[in-house]
Amino acid sequence: MKIKKIFLLSVIILLVSCGKESNDDTTPIVPPPTKETVSLKVMTYNIAGAAASTGVRSLPDLAEVIKKADPDLVAIQEVDVFTTRNGKDVHLARDLAALCGMKYWFFAKAMDFYDGEYGDAILSKLPIKESEAYTLTGDWEGQRIESRSLARITVEVAGRDICFVSTHFDHTSNKWRTLQANETVEILKKMNMPVILGGDLNCTPMSEPMQVLYQELESPCKTNSCLGTFVGSKNAIDHIMYRSDDFLTLSEYGVYFWADKESDHYPVGAIFEIEKAAH
Repeated sequence: MKIKKIFLLSVIILLVSCGKESNDDTTPIVPPPTKETVSLKVMTYNIAGAAASTGVRSLPDLAEVIKKADPDLVAIQEVDVFTTRNGKDVHLARDLAALCGMKYWFFAKAMDFYDGEYGDAILSKLPIKESEAYTLTGDWEGQRIESRSLARITVEVAGRDICFVSTHFDHTSNKWRTLQANETVEILKKMNMPVILGGDLNCTPMSEPMQVLYQELESPCKTNSCLGTFVGSKNAIDHIMYRSDDFLTLSEYGVYFWADKESDHYPVGAIFEIEKAAH
């Protein structure tokens, strides 16, 4: 009987000591499951009013660029709507979306132009849940400048709402661009969701307007050594920016230099990974 008790006690001690072999209680025995994500590909493209670098207007050529890049969302700038410049029956956002096979689009008017309208737009493969157009101030201390716009939509990716923005800042002065950057930041602060912005911001990464945007947005391109986005120039003036979020991470970013004839700007593309929402 005594021998059995000693043997049983020895077994208990052995089991307890084996259970405490490691003092590191932060190391899991089973690795955590890999987070499941959905890729979202976006692009920003100043289409120069559908005028190629040769001066010839060709909407089908622009559509081929977008189809080759195959983004889910496209921010486009310099968009004509029913103008005499492109044709009174031509709506560049609507028609380009149709040529690209993208079912959804949204246009934000910046100003009246050639007996029609002109502004920024978004093309989308994803249903647009909500949209809004903003006019950026064209008046500063009594001085009038060319009106600018900002197009904003909400789409759902991986069960999460994502805000996507297209805009085009003034091309004449850092003063005006800084004003428009401040207005953009105030708009985006109200968005309670991840934000991705694509636009021709007409400023380089280390400029004053970009410093304002960095208050709210991240950028993969923060130095003036970034690749140029304007044909024939080394300056990066077209940007994709985003608001950092636990559920949204940037995985790829680049300039599409192969598209050098369809516009005077190169398209810029990025891929984000969106963590799937828990059900």
